[in-house]
Amino acid sequence: MPSSAPLFAATLSDLDDKPVALEHYKGKPLVVNFWARWCGPCRAEIPELIKFRAAHKGKIEVLGIGIEDKADSAKEFAKAYEMDYPVFVAKEKGIPLMQAMANTKAGLPFTVFIDRNGQVIQKKLGLIKKEDLDAAAVLLLKH
Repeated sequence: MPSSAPLFAATLSDLDDKPVALEHYKGKPLVVNFWARWCGPCRAEIPELIKFRAAHKGKIEVLGIGIEDKADSAKEFAKAYEMDYPVFVAKEKGIPLMQAMANTKAGLPFTVFIDRNGQVIQKKLGLIKKEDLDAAAVLLLKH
C-alpha cells in the first residue's frame, strides 16, 4: 500500500483559496476522494460520500480533493452538489499527489482510505459505491 506521508505533507487551498495543511487531519480515520468537475463518475459518487459521512459523523472524516485550478469554480461545484465535507483545490499539486499515492496514471475518481495511525488500508480507482465505503468503514473503525 502507498504511504500517507505525501498527503499529510501537502498544503492545499480550501474553497476560499486559503491554504490548509492536511497534517491537521492526521490521527483521524479518513476517506480521501480525488475528483474533478469534468469527471462523470466523480459526480455520481458524491451523494454516497455525503451519506457515508453523515452515517459516521465524528468517527470517520471524508476529504474531497479537487483536481482543479481555481477555488471559485470548485466552490460553485461543491455548493451545487451539496458537498458538506471539507473540500480542497489541489491546483498543480493534484496529479503529483495522486501519483505519490500509487495512482500512477492519475485516473479519476480515486479514493484512499487511511486509518487513525496514518496507514493507507485500501485504495480504489474508479466509481466508489456504498458497498466499498461500508467495507472500508469496518476496517477504518477497527484500527
